[in-house]
Parts: sequence; structure tokens; C-alpha cells
Amino acid sequence: MSGKRLIIAALVTALVQIGLLGWIIAGRAAILRNGKEVLLKVEPVDPRDLLRGDYISLGYDISRIPVKLIANIPPGKFTSNDSEIVVRLKKAVDGYWQPSAAWFEQAPAPAASDEADIVGHVADGWDLRSPEMTITPEYGIERFYLPEGKGMAIQNDMLRVRPFGVKLALSANGKAQIKALMDGDKTLFEEPLY
Repeated sequence: MSGKRLIIAALVTALVQIGLLGWIIAGRAAILRNGKEVLLKVEPVDPRDLLRGDYISLGYDISRIPVKLIANIPPGKFTSNDSEIVVRLKKAVDGYWQPSAAWFEQAPAPAASDEADIVGHVADGWDLRSPEMTITPEYGIERFYLPEGKGMAIQNDMLRVRPFGVKLALSANGKAQIKALMDGDKTLFEEPLY
């Protein structure tokens, strides 16, 4: 290959990589900018990642879905498959959104204007036999990274009886992005668009 062709190939490869990265960042920013906002109560788990810094690992009411909320479990199905789950959220009196129904793969109808759907992932093997059982989907919003030195302090505050929450932005297809970490009505940290 001649030197000129090699340079052109390297430039095309670099442009494709930059374009792909830009597309990913723009998609995330579009959800943060235009997505439907919902507020979820949070429960902290762990405050530190050696490679990326301080974070809080978050659990939500939607992190434990009772089997009785899943409307489309086929008769005789005893365990979950590795699949998506759609959880319908409805705003409660206290301002936080709660799960009201769920479906494997897709909802039968779009969410009403006072509802929102969030799409999560359910691992293989959850017990579906008893309506009292719960499954634990993941939504990609289980970690929130903070400025250095802030993770432990915030986690300690969360362990006290205070109404911490996470403001999410949900795209039309149910993909979630964390928009802000809230302490009651006060915004502690807000995610930048870019």
C-alpha cells in the first residue's frame, strides 16, 4: 500500500471512530435534554471505584419488581430468561415515581401522559412461580459518579433518614439517564449534557 493510501485509510478510520463516539454522546445528551423526567427514591450501596473515583451505587423501588406486577408471564413458566423488562412508572403523591405494572420484552400499549416506561434487563433464572417473589432488573442507572472526596460524605448522609432521590430523563423507548442527584428538593449534583 502506498503512503498516500495509508494516510487516507488512517484518516477514514479516525473519522469513523470520532463519528461513532459523537453519536453515542449526542444520543445520551438527547435523552438528558428531551427525555421525560421522573424522580426515584434511592438507597446507597458503595462509595468508591479505584479507577474512576468516588461514586454511589444506587438501588431503587424499581430495583425489586414483584412477580405479581409482571402481566405477561406465560402459564407454566417458572424462571425468567435473559431478556428486557418494561416497567411502567406512575407518579405517587409524594412526588416519587413508583412501579405500577411490568412486562417482559414490551408493553402492550404506550404509557399514558401521567405515566412513563423504563426498560431494564433481567438475568436468566429468576423464580417466577410465586407472586410474592421479586426479580431485580438492572437499568444502567445503578451508579452515579461524584467529584473526588464526595462519595463517602453523601453515602453517610443517605444512611440518615433524608429523602434522597435521583432525577432521571427517560427517552421515548424507555432508556434512562441520570440527570441529577437530589437531596429532597435541592439538587446536589447535575449531569452535564456533554
